[in-house]
Amino acid sequence: MRIIAGNLKGRRLNPPANLPVRPTTDMARESLFNILNNYVDYEECSVMDLFSGTGAVAVEFISRGVKEVTAVDINNACTEYIKSEAGRLGLRNLHVVRTDVFDLLKRANRKFDIVFADPPYALEGLDTLPDLVFGSEVLTEDGIFILEHPREYSFEEHPRFWQHRNYGKVNFTFFAMKLEE
Repeated sequence: MRIIAGNLKGRRLNPPANLPVRPTTDMARESLFNILNNYVDYEECSVMDLFSGTGAVAVEFISRGVKEVTAVDINNACTEYIKSEAGRLGLRNLHVVRTDVFDLLKRANRKFDIVFADPPYALEGLDTLPDLVFGSEVLTEDGIFILEHPREYSFEEHPRFWQHRNYGKVNFTFFAMKLEE
């Protein structure tokens, strides 16, 4: 995996083969950030990366200049890998939290401009994530929630639905606190 753009462009992440993850492909990540480039001032953003896995999305956000990223994963091997990569790359604004995402959303006490979630595709309760995120008040007033999910799910009827993009087996649904008129 490589970092697509920003001050870490071209740097590689080489996670151990035994991590229980399905990383977002470089192509899908590049497409995601091409969309966000039109809407986001990275330097003004704080980001929470749920089900962070390898941390590639979190590092991509930092490479593009966000203020800070909180990477959340329940798997100890994943969080230890992200911490080691943050140290190797000198990323002082990448905070790693090992906890269950569903529990975190119930007790969240911070707000973020962007919340990104890439849960395991077979995760029980994946379809409840948009309501949990918006119910937790973890997003700022103008916040964006991005959910990566398999094609079997459609969120177009959700009241906060903003847009959907498909890149092969990768689907991104964007939700917004304030929908464009």
